[in-house]
Amino acid sequence: MRVALSESEINLLMMERKVLPGNWSTLIRLKPKRGHFERQLKVTGDNANEFALILRKSMSNEFDFSVIIAVRLHNSNRVFRLRRYNGLSHIHTNRIECETFHDYHIHIATERYQKLGMREDSYAIRTDRYLNFEGAIDCAISDATFVPSDGKQLTLLS
Repeated sequence: MRVALSESEINLLMMERKVLPGNWSTLIRLKPKRGHFERQLKVTGDNANEFALILRKSMSNEFDFSVIIAVRLHNSNRVFRLRRYNGLSHIHTNRIECETFHDYHIHIATERYQKLGMREDSYAIRTDRYLNFEGAIDCAISDATFVPSDGKQLTLLS
């Protein structure tokens, strides 16, 4: 299977500085969409890569959510998921490692899962860095080097 991005390319994209607009917290207010809430914020990185912060939250289950950091691949319409911060709504299995768990978890794009023809972000690690949707957003913006354009604090939890 073709590898879209290597581990080093994935890491470089995560570290690329992404400047959020001053009104970013307003722009990510969720809107209803077929049984869940959703919103997407597009941001251009310092190296001209097109990133998206994609937010999804169930209308009926507070533990069912995803916060996704994605990038549009050059010369392609493909959106590549670099990270996905999931809630406590389901069991996850890392197929290569034969590891199953039911915890908050962060999906991480890896080269090894791509090589086996699986989704780039099939691998996940357990986390205690967040306990709710807003905390997952804070982790994502921190991990993916999003920075404020206006010098204000980025966290939603303050």
